[in-house]
Amino acid sequence: MTRQPGKIALRVIIVSLVIVLIAGYSLFQARNIIRGPEINISSPSSGSTVHTPLVTIAGNADNISFITLNDRQIFVNSSGNFSEHLLLAPGYNVWTLSAKDKFGRVVSKKIELVLD
Repeated sequence: MTRQPGKIALRVIIVSLVIVLIAGYSLFQARNIIRGPEINISSPSSGSTVHTPLVTIAGNADNISFITLNDRQIFVNSSGNFSEHLLLAPGYNVWTLSAKDKFGRVVSKKIELVLD
């Protein structure tokens, strides 16, 4: 029995294609682990001037295990959404939102508001 060069090349191509597909799928599934924690603040926008002292900070956090607002833990729902009511002091206010993932990576966002 002799092997035909065409069949060997076809087998090599098929095995290579399967390996590339498995590697691509693995990277696709691991994208959240690779990306790390993310915070998106939907309201209010940083740098805004507000006219009432009671403000609601709302947004979404992805790939987190722990989130704080000025070093006070806040909670997110199963979709990663959060909403916190804040009482602002007159003038310039700075709030820091920090999130940490299960690998210890931390991301922070500052919210700067002016109470008029």
